[in-house]
Amino acid sequence: MKFNITTCAAIVAFHCIGSAFAGGEGWTSDFEAAKKKATEEKKDLLLDFTGSDWCGWCIKLNDEVFSKDAFKTGVKDKFVLVEIDFPQDESKLSDTVKKQNEGLQKQFGIEGFPSIVLCDSTGKPFAKTGYEEGGPEKYVASLDTLRGKKAKRDEALAAAGKAEGVEKAKKLVEALKEMDLEDATVTNFYGDVVKDIKAADPKDETGFTKQIESKAKLAKFEEDLNAFAEKQDHEGALAFVDKTIKDGGFDGETKQEIMATKAMIYAHIKKYDEAIKAVEDAKAVAPESELGKNLDGFKARIQEMKANPNAAEEEDGGEEPEPDQKAGADKKGEPEKK
Repeated sequence: MKFNITTCAAIVAFHCIGSAFAGGEGWTSDFEAAKKKATEEKKDLLLDFTGSDWCGWCIKLNDEVFSKDAFKTGVKDKFVLVEIDFPQDESKLSDTVKKQNEGLQKQFGIEGFPSIVLCDSTGKPFAKTGYEEGGPEKYVASLDTLRGKKAKRDEALAAAGKAEGVEKAKKLVEALKEMDLEDATVTNFYGDVVKDIKAADPKDETGFTKQIESKAKLAKFEEDLNAFAEKQDHEGALAFVDKTIKDGGFDGETKQEIMATKAMIYAHIKKYDEAIKAVEDAKAVAPESELGKNLDGFKARIQEMKANPNAAEEEDGGEEPEPDQKAGADKKGEPEKK
C-alpha cells in the first residue's frame, strides 16, 4: 500500500470521527481500515447495517445497547465496530462511504435493518443477529455465544482438511451449517467451500447440491413472480404459481412456501375462501415446519378479513397479510427495509 495524503486522512478519520456515529466513540465507517485494525489487534469485526435516522429498531438497538458503557466495555477487547449506515439524510455520508456501504450491503446479502454481522479479521462472516431486548450485558453475552460459531467453523474446516471424499464433504457442510448464513452470503464468501463439497461428493450423498439447486430455483421463482407483481397481474401470478407447483421440482418447506404465496395473492384480491383453502393445502405439506406452525395464525387473519373486509383494508392499507416465519419476532424485532 502506498503511504500518501489520502491514506493519512483515512487513518486520522478512523481514530477521530467516532463521535459522528450513532453509537458514539469507538465506531468507524471504513471497512478496509477496520479489517487492518482487527488483524493487528487480533479481534473480530462487528458490522452494524443500520438506518440511523429512520429505522425504529436500529434506533432502539443503539439507544438500549450500543450507546451504553456496558456494551463498549464488553466488546472493546473482542471487536472492531463498523457502522454501515443507510440514512435518509445522505449528506451525512461521503460519496466514498455511500459507495462502500452499497457494495457491502450487496456482498453480505442484507435485506433488512438492523442487521448485525460478525466477521473474522479478514472480513469473512461467521454469524448474524439483530435487535435483542435485555440491555447491553445480555447483548454482549449473546455476542460471546455467537463468537463460538467461528471456532466451530474453523474446527470443521480443519477436520475437512484431514478427510477425503464424502466424509470431507460432510465436514464442510457442517462448517457452513454452523454459521447459518444466508445463501447469498455463503456464495460470496464461501464459494470455495461450496466447490470443494461438490468435488468431494460428486454423487451428492450429503444432499447439499440438491439443496442449493432448490434454493436457486426458488430465487428464480420469486424473481419471475415479482414481474407479475410489478404489473399488478394477479391472475397471471396465480397461473404462474399453479404451473410451478404442477411442474414439480420443489418439495417440503420450499413447496410449502410457494403454496403460501398463492394464499397471499388470493387474500390480496379478496378471494378469501380460495386463500383459506390455499393456506390449508400449504400447511398439509409440512405441518411441523416453522412456516407450517405459523399458518394457523395466517388463516385466522384471513378469516378476520373475510368477516370484516372494510376494517381489514383500513388496518393493512390494502396489502395482503403475510405469514410470520420468524420465531420470537416480538422480542427481536422485524428487520426494516428502506
